[in-house]
Amino acid sequence: MGFNRYNNLVRSITNTYRSRTTYSCSSFYCNQRRTSVTSSSPCSDDQKKKSFSTISSSSYHLNGGPSYMRGAVFWEPNKPMTFEDFEMPRPKVNEVLIKTKACGVCHSDLHVIKGELPFPSPCVVGHEITGEVVEHGPLTDTKTIERLPLGARVVGAFIMPCGNCFFCTKGQDDLCEAFFAYNRAKGTLYDGETRLFLRGSGKPVYMYSMGGLAEYSVVPANALTILPHSLPYSESAVIGCAVFTAYGAMAHAAQVRPGDAVAVIGVGGVGSSCLQIARAFGASEIIAVDIQDDKLEKAKTLGATHVVNARSEDAVARIKEITGGMGVDTCIEALGNPKTFNQCVQSVRDGGKAVMIGLTLSGAKGEIDINHLVRRQIKVMGSYGGRARHDLPKLVKLAESGIFNLDAAVSRKCKFEEAGKAYQDLNNGSIIGRAVIEIM
Repeated sequence: MGFNRYNNLVRSITNTYRSRTTYSCSSFYCNQRRTSVTSSSPCSDDQKKKSFSTISSSSYHLNGGPSYMRGAVFWEPNKPMTFEDFEMPRPKVNEVLIKTKACGVCHSDLHVIKGELPFPSPCVVGHEITGEVVEHGPLTDTKTIERLPLGARVVGAFIMPCGNCFFCTKGQDDLCEAFFAYNRAKGTLYDGETRLFLRGSGKPVYMYSMGGLAEYSVVPANALTILPHSLPYSESAVIGCAVFTAYGAMAHAAQVRPGDAVAVIGVGGVGSSCLQIARAFGASEIIAVDIQDDKLEKAKTLGATHVVNARSEDAVARIKEITGGMGVDTCIEALGNPKTFNQCVQSVRDGGKAVMIGLTLSGAKGEIDINHLVRRQIKVMGSYGGRARHDLPKLVKLAESGIFNLDAAVSRKCKFEEAGKAYQDLNNGSIIGRAVIEIM
């Protein structure tokens, strides 16, 4: 495909707004109310799935269906998550109950699990999901029901806009006041209540975004868009965070243009998605920086024109060498580390943009040379994610057209009961790209 034709396709897409198995009840499930999520066996793609879920979405209907579900609960730092029985969560007005099909394994969850980010507990993490619509909340408006009918395949964004606050009414879903005030601060949805309660005791369990590591999830309708049948449930889960975060950084914060030079520091799940988005936007030089050679080799297949191992060479000096001494137009920091924060700022050209998307230990500080910032007009900004109502449909189209390669983004698929092992491996740096938990 010629360059002009390729860019026309990208432009047309980015300007556009707009099998099933019934599992039998195994003795493992029925006889154990609490089971450790941690598994010693590695995640695998080719192993036959065990009978783990006991609920089939085909059995669910508005007038009946399962009265409980299974979910993975984080209790406190340095303690393994456990599987628990929950009362069936019920959506409220303009919320949707979905049968969760897949959930991505993200560092943001890991920060909560390790106690690095404050969040109420016990909670269910997981915020990068696909699923099937099985119920609408009472009094949900008819247009939402028409857009997301029963049985629809959907993908959810981790930033779940309320649609009514100051920022949402200005189209800035990524700054939604209700999302930060209620979900991120209190672990609830926007009436101040969680939708998750343990079966029997009725103990409330909090929600990191929609609490996606569960068989069913309640999601505000504004955070969902239709997933076409041409896209698989498992690989498409990464659209809701890894791809969504990368797009927000590139489209809204950096405003990458064709011909720009872009560097990405940290090429894990989100960073590697930044490489693909930069390529889709027509960046001419795309520099991947990491300390793991296997991740850098993978980066070459995702759009990186140059790779830099920051363990063996000076990353800033090498970036400037590649760009003829200028530095890049945009540098993305995808790790959340004070050292790489400084590298990001030092790597951009005069007038360039240093965009921080990596979360880190609560209260961590990054240092900036003030004179360099002032004299060279360096723009330093944060970017948390995209804008669900406008961006999520665009990202689905990018994936559907093949411009964003979902298969290349997902490096491992795990069974539901292997969730604990997946987070252990993520913490150890042994997951290249993104792992996905299959909950189907």
